[in-house]
Amino acid sequence: MNLGEPIASGNTANIYFYENTIIKIFKDHLPDTEPEYEARKQRVAYGSGLRVPNIIDVKKVNGKQAIIMEYVDGKTLGELVTENMAQVESFLQKSVDIQIDIHTVLAESLEPMRNKLHRQIEAVEGLDEQVKTSLLMKLESMDVENRLCHGDFHLYNLIKSGEEVFIIDWVDASAGDPRADVCRTYILYTQVSVEMAELYLKLYCEKSGRGRKEILEWAPIIAAARLSENVATEDSNRLMKYISNGGE
Repeated sequence: MNLGEPIASGNTANIYFYENTIIKIFKDHLPDTEPEYEARKQRVAYGSGLRVPNIIDVKKVNGKQAIIMEYVDGKTLGELVTENMAQVESFLQKSVDIQIDIHTVLAESLEPMRNKLHRQIEAVEGLDEQVKTSLLMKLESMDVENRLCHGDFHLYNLIKSGEEVFIIDWVDASAGDPRADVCRTYILYTQVSVEMAELYLKLYCEKSGRGRKEILEWAPIIAAARLSENVATEDSNRLMKYISNGGE
């Protein structure tokens, strides 16, 4: 199968557009179980009625593990905001509505967020062991729900197609606490624009009825877990401040 050049590439997979489908081909270092595991998360979201690309098949393509899914024609809200910053509040409003909808879904069949965060914090290199222990104790003390959490929710994972908005990239989804999911989004936005992050959090609190303090209580845990991802563009010193300052 001649797929041509990938339209996107990441640490775990290359993405191709082929005959009006998206083919996500996983890199060789990942276990053979990874595509089905990721596809199951997306199927849970799709089956709940959320606007999510449908999984067509999970199989080998050109000898490599792959997911074949529905193609959604459109631009991400992130791209649209970049083209016209005047739309940022409108699109953040829309994204918050979508995130709240995601969090209404019960997701007991997915990996518990607490387990995932525990594993990530344990894996952080260079973090003082006493700090790790303190963070893990804090994680265990937190009340955690079993709601569907996207795990990497931001404007670039929302595609506007006509009048609908589709949610993509479910690889980090888990069953967990909405406040932790929102806290991660907030921390991701602060890397780009503190002003946008604060607007997002303000809108979320207004729409959800949750308080800023109960969301940012998760910040040290989420920041430490983010450190384990070793993202080249991420400022580790910035994340360490969340760990040291307790969120604020």
